[in-house]
Amino acid sequence: MSAPTATTQRHRKFQWPLLFILAGFWVLFWGSVTPGTVVSGLAVALFVVMVYPLPPIVFDGTIHPVGMLRLIGRFLTDLVVASIQVAGMVLRKEHPTSAVIQVDLRSQSDLYMTLTGELLTLVPGSLVVEARRSTRTLFMHVIGIRDEADAERFRQAALDQERRVVFALGSQAELAAYREREEGERR
Repeated sequence: MSAPTATTQRHRKFQWPLLFILAGFWVLFWGSVTPGTVVSGLAVALFVVMVYPLPPIVFDGTIHPVGMLRLIGRFLTDLVVASIQVAGMVLRKEHPTSAVIQVDLRSQSDLYMTLTGELLTLVPGSLVVEARRSTRTLFMHVIGIRDEADAERFRQAALDQERRVVFALGSQAELAAYREREEGERR
């Protein structure tokens, strides 16, 4: 039997916060805080954490207040604008066109990929249908895409969202690496 690698040791590290979060959701789903729901929630959560351990999310960054304000402000703006656009399509009984668009992200962080995908999905009219960790690629189903120019505009908007995420939360090393990848793409 081979010695455990750093990756398997990291996956075996017990995840206490996840245990309590899952137990909390269990209690919320049942709708009452009783000794039975708490104990059963902890038991189910313990089973899930032991059988399906999640890889830890590494966060070496820093919260940058100005970047965070830009991220939140733009997200809220996108949310309102997209909601109005989708509501307009519904009210006009318009049959929207759609496409699945591939977005190759620049960041190497699982956390930033996840946050970017979540923020894009929360905006009405777009949804992550697949995420490939190995290539840092998101496949997005987007409504309102009529031609390649629309697809390219969405792709750029997704990359801009990723940039805002990185510049809101990234460490100095992550910011430098991100800028370097951006420059490499421009050449």
